[in-house]
Amino acid sequence: MNRSSLLHIIERLEGFLGRLPASIQKPVLHELTPLKELFLQQRPPRFVLTGSNKFSIQEVVATLFAWAPAEESRDVLLELFCWQSIDLGGHGTIILLDARGSDGASNPRVKEELEKQPADVFLHLGDDAGAGRASAGELGNLTTFLRSNAAGRPDAKIIGIVLHDTGRAAHQAPNGNTGPQISARSRLRSALQEKAGVKEHLLQVFELSFIPAGNAPAETNQEVQSFMSLLARELPNEARVEMARISRDRTAQVEIAQMLVKSTSAICAAIGAQPIPLADLPILTALQLVMVSGIMYIGGRERSLRAATEFVGALGVNVGAGMILREGTRALLKFFPGWGNVVCGMVAGAGTYAMGRASIVYFLEGVSLKDARRTYLASRKKRAQREPARIKEIGATPVQ
Repeated sequence: MNRSSLLHIIERLEGFLGRLPASIQKPVLHELTPLKELFLQQRPPRFVLTGSNKFSIQEVVATLFAWAPAEESRDVLLELFCWQSIDLGGHGTIILLDARGSDGASNPRVKEELEKQPADVFLHLGDDAGAGRASAGELGNLTTFLRSNAAGRPDAKIIGIVLHDTGRAAHQAPNGNTGPQISARSRLRSALQEKAGVKEHLLQVFELSFIPAGNAPAETNQEVQSFMSLLARELPNEARVEMARISRDRTAQVEIAQMLVKSTSAICAAIGAQPIPLADLPILTALQLVMVSGIMYIGGRERSLRAATEFVGALGVNVGAGMILREGTRALLKFFPGWGNVVCGMVAGAGTYAMGRASIVYFLEGVSLKDARRTYLASRKKRAQREPARIKEIGATPVQ
């Protein structure tokens, strides 16, 4: 399912919302916002590298994202001071601007790039040889670039990173003494916190062991996983899905998927509770399939409405004739004012929520299809008991 297909579905939904009562349009549009940000406006995360340039860009990316670049690409020189796309071996893509070593001659170019496309996160590398110290010039550049970035993303965060050579003792004193030492991480954190214009953007500081490009371990170490998981939580919505795929962090993936299920269920419940017989059926079906395909994509699969339809069918919910019969019965209830509308909203919301929960446990948590069916049935029953309050909460009280 490409972006144009998603845009078509969203446009149909927005056109349908114009036919709903004014009291419900705003809450439904509010729930539609995260769906648009996560999938319609989806893009790769954008990072700026500042600080020490001891390691090549390939080596830094390999270490931070547990990436093993192809042999032929390891010696390719990537252009400095401009945005460039890096494919992380099919897991996802990042966009990176390497601003390390920038000076008075190149700073204007970096500033121009940031004004065109603002960064989501600045990754500031401490100098391993200096036990994590950050030079005044490097911190000055970081402050300058933050100001240039502010027009497009004033809330961009900074993450400090100290990379250690694997064969070097992380806390060995420069003079060889073995007494207590301030860690490289603490040194870099202090330097960033003491710099005006920087400290308010600082998110966290990591100390990682350098991994040469091409030698990424079979399993991502805990510190690197923590770094990627933090990014998956802190990035703006439009970049979170790609980062969740890159990190393979199930917690982050489930969190994003639950946001998708919550918003889709709320929209379907609100639309389903309105007295517009049959007209909402294509919209509800499309939304449910977009939700399932979105959860598949978050988990690392291709986004496909056909595959989503097959999965929903495997749950025992026939998107074809069976669903039309079921939803047709639901639509007939709309001819009975009051309680009929409540039942319609309950059916639409509970069914959507149950599909979403079954998709999460199957595609993200790895349960069997049989267990996914059980989750679908249990979630539908549980949600149906709570749905009337939810319909009222978002302003979709049926017309009496």
